[in-house]
Amino acid sequence: MGKKNIEKYDIFYQLLKKYVEFWHNYIFYRRVIVLGKDTLDFSVPTILAPNHQNALMDAMAVLCTLDRQLIFLARADIFRKKLVAGILYAFKMLPVYRIRDGFEAVKQNDDTFRDTLKVMENRNGVVILPEGNHATFRKLRQLKKGICRIAFQTAEAKGFTGEINIVPVGLEYSHYWRFRQVLTVVYGHPIRVSEYYESYRENPNRAIAELRDRLSDEIKKVMVHIEDEENYESINELRSIINEKYSDSIRYPKLFRDKRLVSKLNELREADPEGYVKVCEQALAVRNQATELNVTYRHLKKKKHPLGWLALSSLLLLVTLPVFIAGAAFNIFTFQLAYQKAIKSKDPAFISTARYGFFLGLSFIFGPLYLILALIFIKPWWLAIMAFMAIPLLGILAWNWYLLLLRTIGGFRIWNLRRTGNPLFSKLQETYNNLVNRITTL
Repeated sequence: MGKKNIEKYDIFYQLLKKYVEFWHNYIFYRRVIVLGKDTLDFSVPTILAPNHQNALMDAMAVLCTLDRQLIFLARADIFRKKLVAGILYAFKMLPVYRIRDGFEAVKQNDDTFRDTLKVMENRNGVVILPEGNHATFRKLRQLKKGICRIAFQTAEAKGFTGEINIVPVGLEYSHYWRFRQVLTVVYGHPIRVSEYYESYRENPNRAIAELRDRLSDEIKKVMVHIEDEENYESINELRSIINEKYSDSIRYPKLFRDKRLVSKLNELREADPEGYVKVCEQALAVRNQATELNVTYRHLKKKKHPLGWLALSSLLLLVTLPVFIAGAAFNIFTFQLAYQKAIKSKDPAFISTARYGFFLGLSFIFGPLYLILALIFIKPWWLAIMAFMAIPLLGILAWNWYLLLLRTIGGFRIWNLRRTGNPLFSKLQETYNNLVNRITTL
């Protein structure tokens, strides 16, 4: 699959995509919540525009939640080496040239626009990250004009006949780089570029600016956008303090709970600046005190930690210890080695990408090895296949066992802090309860 026929269906790409989706949707993340897919209509040429906070995982989030061979536009400088360019074309990526690449290079965008048009006419979507670069902040930054320019130039190549849709996509991660987190993907209502055709004919720059502003507003509707940079840390922490327990909710996803929380805080900032500052200070106080006592919000929100339940949890851990040992033994290399390699990344936004990349790459090594060993040592063959397929499940069970261990230890810690009447813990409880009550009144 090369650049010339990049819009065509590729069976080998599809097989690889399914493999990547499995590890992404069911192993790397514990839950992937997808909303709004029913608004998509690929019979109309479509450009998907997600927010960009988590490096290449943002592109993976879109790729692994739609059953299409999407095309991604990326900056042209990564296509300079012929071998690399060939690989990128195989992964259905096309180059976009910028002014900094040189005036002559920009002219090559005409080829990209023609390829983009063929892709969209073939009922495949094109993905463009409109912020241009990533940052691990829950805030939509200024959009680049490139996505709007591409939309108009593609429409111009069609003689401004027919429709082109730009779909805002909101991405939210319960944590950017931890394993087994929750990913939420929201596909917003399409923006019809034809609404701006007349404006573009009269004044292209004005139309591009209008469409960019409209897209920015629509993306903010489907993502968590924290406008207050000065108090960003406090508001972001409040999301965890108040809404962390809803991370797996599908009926009312945490993303929308967080948006409502941020909206109410913005109202408080306008109506009662002093009260707003106090809430922000309390959020950081809760975080700092909880960190000092090694207490999680999950433990803190529980009013009681009965010793009997903690004893039963300890017994369950003891009984299921062999499951943890088996799961850890077979998956320690893929889990832990991937993590150790990933945390060396200089850019925190790339930790998750590196972790998933190493994780996926190691699966290509250990997967065939485990399959061969299973077929050699386990008879009959169908039992060997079942044992092999159980390995990722054992890894997840081992991970959940480890989380239960941490929660049980934390429960005993809380029980002991309450039993001894620890003054710092009493202060933490008071601050936490006051904060939660204050937010509840909003």
